[in-house]
Amino acid sequence: MTLRIDISGLPSGRVRFAASPLAELTAMLHVLAEPGHHPQFAAWAGDVWAGLSPELAERLREADFLWRSSQADFLIPARPRPTLAEELHDVDRIDDERYVTAALVTTCGGNRVRFAAPSPLTDSTARERALDLAQARGARQEAFAERLLADPATVRVWMRETLEQCAEAFFDAAWSGVAIQLATDLRLKNDLLKRKGIGPALASVSGAIALAPDGDRIVIDKLQDKATTAYDTGVTFIPTVFNRPHLVVVHAPGWHPVVQYPVAESSASEPVPLETVTLRLEALAHPVRLRLLRTLARSPHTTGELAHVWELSPPEVSRHLAVLRRAGLLTARRQGRYVRYTLNLPDVTTLGTDLLAAVLR
Repeated sequence: MTLRIDISGLPSGRVRFAASPLAELTAMLHVLAEPGHHPQFAAWAGDVWAGLSPELAERLREADFLWRSSQADFLIPARPRPTLAEELHDVDRIDDERYVTAALVTTCGGNRVRFAAPSPLTDSTARERALDLAQARGARQEAFAERLLADPATVRVWMRETLEQCAEAFFDAAWSGVAIQLATDLRLKNDLLKRKGIGPALASVSGAIALAPDGDRIVIDKLQDKATTAYDTGVTFIPTVFNRPHLVVVHAPGWHPVVQYPVAESSASEPVPLETVTLRLEALAHPVRLRLLRTLARSPHTTGELAHVWELSPPEVSRHLAVLRRAGLLTARRQGRYVRYTLNLPDVTTLGTDLLAAVLR
C-alpha cells in the first residue's frame, strides 16, 4: 500500500526542505506517549517524565491522542519558521473549523475518520457523530471533544499554553542539540535538490520514498492507501530526530502536503519496503519451506540433498527454493556441476525488526 502525492506541473521551487521546531516538539511528545516505539529515547523520556510538574504531566495525558498514534495536522507546519513561537502564531491563524476538524480526526480514531460539511461546530448531527466516535475511543477523548466543540477558543488557548510549558520544561534544551543534526541533514538535501533534482533528493530521504517513473508523483511506502495533490501549495519535507523510525505525512484534503522523515543514523541500514517484508512472511508461512530453511540454517545444501532429507521430489523442492530466493532469504552458489543454497541469516535475523519498522512507518 502506498500514499501518493501528485506533483505534476509543480515547479521545483515548490518542493521545500526545512526544519520545524513545532514538528520536532510533536515528535518528542509522541516519544513521551509511546516510549516503546523509540527505545533509543527511553532514558530521555524517563528523565523528562520525572521532571515534569504534576500539572503539565496531566495536561500531556489529557491530550496525548493528538500525537500518540497520529499527529494532528496543525502540529506539522506546512511553512516551518525559525522559532516555536512563530509557528504557534501561525497555528493561531488557522480558523476554528480547520483546527477543530484536525483535532477531531485524531481524537475520534485516526486518519481514516473524516468530517465533511456540515461542520460539527454548526451541525448537531455532525456534532453527535463526533462525540460518539470520541466516546468509543475513551473517556479522555470524549471529554476533550466535548470541550473542543463547546468552546474551541478556550481549548486552543489551553493547547498553546501546554506547548509553551513543554518548551520551558524540556523542548528548548533538547532542541539546541537536535537543531544541529537537522541543519546538517538539510544542507545535504537542499544541495542534492539544487544540483540533481527532486528524484535524487527523495532517494536520500528514505528508501520508503521515491519519485514515480513518470516524475509526476511522490510515492511513499505507508500502510495507508491514499492520494493527495500538491498542485498549488507544493510539498514540504521536515527532518526529525525524535520521530525515527516513523514517516509522518499530512495528506488530508485542504492541507498542504507535508512529509516528516527521520534523519538517518550513521549506522542505520535502508528501510526495507513493506512489500519485501510481506513476501518474506508469506515465504516462511509454508511448512515445507520452513523445514527447508531449518536444514539450510545448519549448512548449505543442493536441491537433491534437500529432496533426499525431506523425502520430496526435486521439482517440488526447486519450486519452494524459488519462492525463498525471490524473498531474498537464500543465496545460490554454483560449485562445479552443483548449485548449493545458503540461508541469508542476517535477513532472517532482522525480519522482526524490519516488520516492526514497516508497521511503525
